[in-house]
Amino acid sequence: MPSVRSPVGTFLRGQAMLPARNANPGLLDGLIAAVRAGLSGLAGIAALVAPIALRIALAMPFLMSGMTKWDGFLQLAPTASYLFEDEFKLHIFGQLYDMPAPDLMALLDGIAEIVLPILLIVGLATRLSALALLVMTGVIQLVVPEGWANFHLPWAALAIAIVAVGPGPASLDRLLDGLAGLASDGNA
Repeated sequence: MPSVRSPVGTFLRGQAMLPARNANPGLLDGLIAAVRAGLSGLAGIAALVAPIALRIALAMPFLMSGMTKWDGFLQLAPTASYLFEDEFKLHIFGQLYDMPAPDLMALLDGIAEIVLPILLIVGLATRLSALALLVMTGVIQLVVPEGWANFHLPWAALAIAIVAVGPGPASLDRLLDGLAGLASDGNA
């Protein structure tokens, strides 16, 4: 009677239960190559889409907030000034402090919350815009410290990711870099 190898006994003794040889090595190599090609294509698509998604994801909350601070073209809403004068307080080392120059802060915030997200969306001055929004997120953290987990941490992570990966290929920054490269090549 032929001996039968027990899978459990083989496993316990540390012996491999692999077939003696691959019946069709070309098929397996082809499958692996196809999977690698598919993953490479997916990575190419992600490299195009991810920076755009990061830019939009960071821009939208700031843009939506900025829209509430204006009563028409170049007319700051009274509620924006009120927030910076009476509602927003800096939480520093367990103490509350009034915002310095609240009317100026309201105006600068209103401008930044419109201009920086638009720059991010179109991909112009992308890293600088993301860095500025990271600084704004830090200030917002000082004003609303309980918002760190749901809002400030994701915003900071998005801003840092944008600074790290840059604007991506579908951006005005990349277009201007390409045009600058063509101009410098023509002058050589």
